[in-house]
Amino acid sequence: MTTPSTRRANRRATDAPQPLDTLWQAPTIVWVILAGECLAVVLALAPGASGTRMVYFGLASLVIQWVSMLSLGVLYLLRRALAHLRPQRLAWVALGLMLLNTWLVSGMGWMMFGDGWPLASEGWPRLILQLTGIVLAVGLLGLAAFENHWRGRLHAVRAKQSELQALQARIRPHFLFNTLNTGAALVHRQPEEVERLLLDLADLFRAALAGPRDISLEDELALARRYLEIESLRFGERLRIDWKLPRELPDVTVPALSIQPLVENAIRHGIERRPEGGDIEIAVTTTPDTVVVRIINPLPSGGENRPGHQVGLNASQVRIEALTGGRGSVLTQQEGKRFIATVRLPIGEN
Repeated sequence: MTTPSTRRANRRATDAPQPLDTLWQAPTIVWVILAGECLAVVLALAPGASGTRMVYFGLASLVIQWVSMLSLGVLYLLRRALAHLRPQRLAWVALGLMLLNTWLVSGMGWMMFGDGWPLASEGWPRLILQLTGIVLAVGLLGLAAFENHWRGRLHAVRAKQSELQALQARIRPHFLFNTLNTGAALVHRQPEEVERLLLDLADLFRAALAGPRDISLEDELALARRYLEIESLRFGERLRIDWKLPRELPDVTVPALSIQPLVENAIRHGIERRPEGGDIEIAVTTTPDTVVVRIINPLPSGGENRPGHQVGLNASQVRIEALTGGRGSVLTQQEGKRFIATVRLPIGEN
């Protein structure tokens, strides 16, 4: 059965940023307006401008802003129909809309003002031809800039995907090797727990082998719980676990196996190095805009924390930052005789 968390994960995996998405953002609209004003200034200062240059600037600005805002408005209304187009084709459609809107605004000006329009001192056909040439020149320059920007963005996305895949490839053998070692030791020492062990191992292996994906925080904590159940069989009374969870977990997503490796680090570099064992605390707290997950473990008996290769920590940090667009984080600190790993996740759309 497909659960809501699975549907969210699948939707996040298939949804990708669209080029049109940036057009409705306030910075883009401000830049469009400023670019239009700069073009109006250039036209007003150009040799051959008839009449008062301030009047010419005002009229040119009016035409340019009407064309720009109409083009953005039409693109917004057609956003669903245009969503399937490739970015390059979408850019050509935008240029065509700018030309059509230029002719539309010019035609409306012709009907409303006739020969009294100061910009049409040499006749409307000549003015429309000039405006068409300006739109084509500016549009083609914009197409070239867009092409370079889009290629750079694709290269950046592919580089990030390659980095994440490399980290995933490193964490899988690391995780599976440690879990198999635990299972092998328990088969001989506590054979009566083999069935429970195999069920927990199956859940963990399924998550590790499924590849990079996003799951709910509840599912990720369930994987951590499975891992701790296996380790509890191995350590017995040496391992004490304190879960501090709210009655209802926040509806946020995390990369699969991003919190579990932090719990694994707490076992490997804390409990395992202490003959007397210790307590691991896993706490989830929320604020209006952030979910905080803390994994706390005691330091080794010598008081010195000697981290290993930090494969799990580095992978968790990079993957959470990638998922949240840099708004989430994984931080570690030593506080007295305790080592604390803190995961911060933003609430809402990333």
